Amino acid sequence: MKALITGASSGIGREIAKYLALLKYDLIIVARSEDKLNSLESELKNVDVQVVPCDLSSEQEVFDLYERLRSEKIDFLVNNAGFGAYGKFADVPLKTELDLIHTNVCAVHILTKLFLKDMLKRNSGYILNVGSAAGFLAGPTFSSYYASKNYVVRLTQAIHEELRREKSNVKVSVLCPGPVRTNFNNVANVKFCIRGLSADYVAKCAVDKTLKGKMIITPGFEMKATKFFEHFLSEKMLTRVSYNVQMKKNGK
Repeated sequence: MKALITGASSGIGREIAKYLALLKYDLIIVARSEDKLNSLESELKNVDVQVVPCDLSSEQEVFDLYERLRSEKIDFLVNNAGFGAYGKFADVPLKTELDLIHTNVCAVHILTKLFLKDMLKRNSGYILNVGSAAGFLAGPTFSSYYASKNYVVRLTQAIHEELRREKSNVKVSVLCPGPVRTNFNNVANVKFCIRGLSADYVAKCAVDKTLKGKMIITPGFEMKATKFFEHFLSEKMLTRVSYNVQMKKNGK
């Protein structure tokens, strides 16, 4: 069995790689930092590990990644690479937002489509797209990130239903955690106002639920409760609440 994991150099992606190694998956680990990937490789025992540096904000590098790996039999694809940009929409640099969209949306879309087609030919395989609880809301002062995760969530839901209707053995899931204790906070330049879950807990939950064919994976009781109560508020009220929550984050 072989797994491909993007954004494997830190956080949830790193912990997913470690957990899949325990499950005896050989790994292809992808991220921009080759040094961090090599560090992870040195920790992984008793499985084959292939390190592939790649900048997923470059559409051409994403296509090159697929061409390089298309002959591999990828049994488990994890689209984890992504980042956030905090600030009012008018203030965030456009280049940062475009890099975010290419990484969080375009790379996920391209790799999901291309590897899904290969999996469908074999009628087997798993795809885990890493979304966020942000994928169910609008996010004033975090607008591009929330919008990108909305795309990931809705795309995965649609593919999941298509596969279910076709009675396919290929399974597609989306992970939608709340705050997780990773380097994401530093990259996005925010502090979360509630305590985050550990990355290893979220990773194990994500993999286990994907293997069971779960469509939306929401680790932790707090996020499950939050998602339930969201049904009782209007979109306008949810957006106002989201704004107030975002403004509690220290983005400076």
